[in-house]
Amino acid sequence: MIRSGGAATHAAFFRAASKAGLAFEMPAFSLHGTKRGVITRHDRIAVASASTSGNQELKAIALFAASAAALVVLAGCGSSKQPTNKDDSAFVYLMDRAPNWTENKVDTLPPLPKDADLLEFTVSNNTPLSFFIDKNSLTVGSDGVIRYTIVVKSPAGARNVNYEGIRCDNYNWRLYASINEDQTDWDRTVENDFRRIENGELNAYHAALYQDYFCSNKLPTGPAKQILSNIQAKRTAVSNYH
Repeated sequence: MIRSGGAATHAAFFRAASKAGLAFEMPAFSLHGTKRGVITRHDRIAVASASTSGNQELKAIALFAASAAALVVLAGCGSSKQPTNKDDSAFVYLMDRAPNWTENKVDTLPPLPKDADLLEFTVSNNTPLSFFIDKNSLTVGSDGVIRYTIVVKSPAGARNVNYEGIRCDNYNWRLYASINEDQTDWDRTVENDFRRIENGELNAYHAALYQDYFCSNKLPTGPAKQILSNIQAKRTAVSNYH
């Protein structure tokens, strides 16, 4: 870029000063540093000449830059396809695409859990409830859904039992069945579709299972045997980094 008041302006200024017999103090630069000097009457012609030469060089550089810019514009006009990120897969993250996903059918439910097969895990230090996974129920499906029986017990001895599934790819969970009022069989009338896991609830055991044991990088952390081993040993995702 050539700024206003460039070499041409400076040359004209020095020529006018020369006619008036004036001398100006200004920096004079050398290859080895900077020193101050005085432009005297004998130096003015050389200064004006150098300024004129520098002006010509600046004009040549400007002409070259303008030519290069024109070539770029012409090349762009000759392109048959302009770059765009609309519907361009290069600008779409794979994880954000709607996958062609189909859930496996859940026609058979596991047996109701027995106390001897329950593995406890921690959800929050602020809740009085206790949470358990039935080790005989946990599976990792070919559809990527981890299915399990969850048992929630209160200090008074009451318990709630659900058969559920968690999807690692989108942080969702669903209910397949709950234990009936007589505590003798499954009730599938309560079944619902996948929904978002809630993090802020006091008893948000879905978030604890997802983050601590089930999922990593939107995938199951391993086969069912490995997940159960981590729950039993209380090896959470955080503890694995220490």
